[in-house]
Amino acid sequence: MSLALLDNIVWHSLAGPHARFAAGNERAKRYARGFSQLVAFADPQTPDWASLESHCEPGEHFYCAGWTGTAPPGWRIEHDTAATQMVWDAGEPDDDEVQSRPLGPAHVPEVLALAQAMRPGPFAERTIELGDFFGVFDRDRLVAMTGERMHAGELREVSGVCTYPEYQGRGLARRLVAKVVRLQLARGQLPFLHVMCDNVNARRLYRSMGFREHQILPIRVVVCEGQAMASSPPPGA
Repeated sequence: MSLALLDNIVWHSLAGPHARFAAGNERAKRYARGFSQLVAFADPQTPDWASLESHCEPGEHFYCAGWTGTAPPGWRIEHDTAATQMVWDAGEPDDDEVQSRPLGPAHVPEVLALAQAMRPGPFAERTIELGDFFGVFDRDRLVAMTGERMHAGELREVSGVCTYPEYQGRGLARRLVAKVVRLQLARGQLPFLHVMCDNVNARRLYRSMGFREHQILPIRVVVCEGQAMASSPPPGA
């Protein structure tokens, strides 16, 4: 199984299995409004920001991986960081099943509240439509969740891993991740995930489960300011 797609995984996801969730053209794409705020380019080293801008609104924030150039007119770099890309490198995880429920449209308010509190990465109201998501409930309150996001070839991402602080330390994240990994392995897919480089505890957890570190990706949060469009002459001018 080739891991080359991981070098530009957002693009290959948007140009492949998630094309129906994409906006853009053959040079630049984003997940459509309402999904995770991710953008990608066919060639990350020479990104076509002008093509992307026509699909964005001023003030929108996006995550862009693998790009380290200078921001063009109409865009601002708000934050520079890095993420560790990890790939599953073990057999099937132990079946220490956690009592969980599939998450769907009725759970969106609770899902968003948990994501906004714990910030597992770019997340929006339709993100749970990108794959299977599962949640652990305390009575009727969603307290932990994990699901799937990007998909290219046989690669499938584990994402949205978060637990409220008062429920951490009970192994909920580990067991939810294991549940999703088992599901992906049963489909013949290779699980992978992203974790911020400064999240030492999460990286340690994933290594202990069977993930190995594949590469470090530069991550930028960029803001569309719309200046390029505003400064361009109208057609026919």
